[in-house]
Amino acid sequence: MEPGIEKALAITPASSARERTIDITTTGARTGRPRRIEVWFYRVDGQIYLSTTPASRSWYANIVANPDFVFHLKNGVRADLHAVGTPVNDPAQREAVFSSIIADLNQPRNPAGIGQPVEPLEEWMERSPLISVEFPEGDTK
Repeated sequence: MEPGIEKALAITPASSARERTIDITTTGARTGRPRRIEVWFYRVDGQIYLSTTPASRSWYANIVANPDFVFHLKNGVRADLHAVGTPVNDPAQREAVFSSIIADLNQPRNPAGIGQPVEPLEEWMERSPLISVEFPEGDTK
């Protein structure tokens, strides 16, 4: 992977909302049509994840039905990365990832600019989508 892409993916709790913002293009679960939306991504223990505050999301259903999608970097570097998403269903893994995300978003002087406090962990565990993202080696679109 190119150094600029690696740098853009290497966000930390100090990263701004802009640095976390990407677009994804998924394939519609029902329609089979491309769907592009703006989302945030998170990095926990070196792994990239997609998630949101507790709610049902169409992008999640699309990735569950069609795991291949495009991860569009648009801040600092522009790149369209072929990605594969896997739902995270293991309760222990979900708890570890959501605990890290919530701690990140609830930090004092939150650089991401999200209103605080963020919903409790139990809400995220029950109602938030969580996708683990992999980038097949050397495969970009």
